[in-house]
Amino acid sequence: MTGQDAPPELSIVIPCFNEAANVRAICAAVTVQAERHALGHEIILIDNGSTDGTRDIMRAICADDPRVRVILNNRNYGQMRSPTYGLYQAEGQAVIGMCADFQDPPGLIREFLSQWRDGAQVVLGQRRSERASPLLRAARHLGYGFLNRFGDYPVIPGATGFGLFDREVIDTLATWNEPEPFFRGMVVESGFRIALVPFDRPERAAGESKNDFAALASFALSGLAGSAKSLLRLPLFLSFYVGLLALGLLVAAPVALAFDGPVWALLGLSLGFLIFAVLLLFLGLIGEQVRMLAERSRNVPLVIEEERINFPVPRTRPAARTLIRRA
Repeated sequence: MTGQDAPPELSIVIPCFNEAANVRAICAAVTVQAERHALGHEIILIDNGSTDGTRDIMRAICADDPRVRVILNNRNYGQMRSPTYGLYQAEGQAVIGMCADFQDPPGLIREFLSQWRDGAQVVLGQRRSERASPLLRAARHLGYGFLNRFGDYPVIPGATGFGLFDREVIDTLATWNEPEPFFRGMVVESGFRIALVPFDRPERAAGESKNDFAALASFALSGLAGSAKSLLRLPLFLSFYVGLLALGLLVAAPVALAFDGPVWALLGLSLGFLIFAVLLLFLGLIGEQVRMLAERSRNVPLVIEEERINFPVPRTRPAARTLIRRA
């Protein structure tokens, strides 16, 4: 392909929800960086049901710059499905995903492209520090520790998904067809070469963060469910240890009898723990069945589009689009 039919070198995907205060400025900032450092680019804005005028601003931006494309979802699909869907619609040889509020600095685009051209298939921005309350920092520390202990693969602390992904990475992950894609975890699970670019997270440019405690908790639970399928086996391990405890109490009963101890109490506890162990065993087996069913039923569309603007006629190359949009 040549000319206007050729895919751009770089796609920049920016998910938005009620970002009327930032969307025009972030488009201008990433356009400056892309024009300086990329051999052709497109910007994809995917709106997740905004109600503050963001959509009208997006339409105006599209009218001024045909390189800006817009996807309008028919409702809010959450902060896992909509951003990932936007990445899968990109045509670039390299695809950057970033937030609209300037907490993912556009100035890192140059470094991302440099690392990619040197051979990295994934380049992730990694926050060195973050302004957060001690309670939130402690919760994140515990969350990372829990994921790394029980997850199917390690999670990179400070890497929130802001980064660059090679065309092969995007097309490969699109075929997974995850219904609730924990994309930053999927990238690690896939085994592609990853380079890290540390940065200090700046303040939000304007507006208010949409990530309140409920949103963060929902994201964390979805990420845990998507990246720690082995956690479903936890009741099986607990069943084993509770069974050992029941056996130990049973063995202790004759000893207690010899020393005039609480024999019946120990026998009662042993029976109780034994019943609990059996219940955990069956719960673990049910969880294993759920895990197997989940592995076999990944065929849910991430979002349903209400409208798309400035997109060219669909090309035949990206299997990702066909796979994700199929009902």
